[in-house]
Amino acid sequence: INYSQTRMTQTPKQNFEEEEKRDSVENMKGLTTPLQSKYWHPTAQNNLKNPESFNLYSHPVKFNGKNNIPISRKVKPISCFASENTNQPILKESKPPLVVVGSANADIYVEIDRLPKEGETISAKTGQTLAGGKGANQAVCGGKLDYPTFFVGQVGEDAHGKLITEALESGGVCVDHLTTVSNAPTGNAVVMLQSDGENSIIIVGGANMSCWPEELSYEDLEIVRSAGIVLLQREIPDFVNIQVAKAARNAGVPVILDAGGADSPIPLELLCCVEIFSPNETELARITKMPTGNFEQISNAVEQCYDLGVNQVLVKLGANGSALFTKGEEPLRQPIIKAAKVIDTTGAGDTFTAAFAVALVEGKSKEECLRFAAAAASLCVQVKGAIPSMPEKRAVFNLLQSA
Repeated sequence: INYSQTRMTQTPKQNFEEEEKRDSVENMKGLTTPLQSKYWHPTAQNNLKNPESFNLYSHPVKFNGKNNIPISRKVKPISCFASENTNQPILKESKPPLVVVGSANADIYVEIDRLPKEGETISAKTGQTLAGGKGANQAVCGGKLDYPTFFVGQVGEDAHGKLITEALESGGVCVDHLTTVSNAPTGNAVVMLQSDGENSIIIVGGANMSCWPEELSYEDLEIVRSAGIVLLQREIPDFVNIQVAKAARNAGVPVILDAGGADSPIPLELLCCVEIFSPNETELARITKMPTGNFEQISNAVEQCYDLGVNQVLVKLGANGSALFTKGEEPLRQPIIKAAKVIDTTGAGDTFTAAFAVALVEGKSKEECLRFAAAAASLCVQVKGAIPSMPEKRAVFNLLQSA
């Protein structure tokens, strides 16, 4: 089905408020069954000559949650269903989308033999700038895995913002909810890549951490409510994640929270809205203040996550694979699917999380989800860069068949 243009059919405010009251946590649907869209209805438009005039989100926002400085926010006109771009997803009611709300960075890569010591200056072999950020990484992974994917985030009015926007679009991601802000630069990260493929990263938040409105727009929250699954990370402000998680929970949409990003305590208000919490073993140790050196210690740390209100914990264990813990059940363990050669581990965790989410919303069993995610991560580490390393769905299937 081709839609030359598509826009949202908004629910009247009164009906929306009544719908919100009816929704509750008790009515949440199981993760293994794809959820049907409640609010999103594709509507064909007949060759609109001026799509900019139909931009639902062009009104300026005159406030800032931190300092009340007037800011300019620009959102691209609705275009993600334009038939001319074969990379853009076509949303079908039988496939409620993957919605990623999070960060977008320009990753400045420097290749080094080793990390510098304190006070030391060393030379890098090469350096280049690539699109990245945990949110953008996960969104492109969803798009490349051939699943309808939306990204909600912010970039600055600079070359890095254009770089990220182009990377998202070419990865098959709908960017109608990507906002350009004039009062902050695009977020960036310095990735120090060592010869063994391991990396150390320094993040500068930029537009990811500033200029967000105190309350997200109706349109942004509406696409969250229409999702099949929502992915969050901690490279954007907690108050944004909390709004998104609450909107998703009240609409019966499962949320996966990736623990990567800020090292501050995670608000309980956020955790109580999360269906699956996904840290790596280092993040799990930091959050629980417990050792995670072996599987028994990891299991004990996960128990503390249960106490915080999370019933499922998906732990990424690096070379030791992954494990999905569900309260009251035996954990499911998945070894890595060995890569021919490890080039760069940047983005591997994001690939794993997003691939797991795609398999889950498509109705696969949890064991199948873990294996699918392991295969996607194995392909990711064989290519330099985060977004450039996101695998195609066919490549993942081929690896699973041969592994």
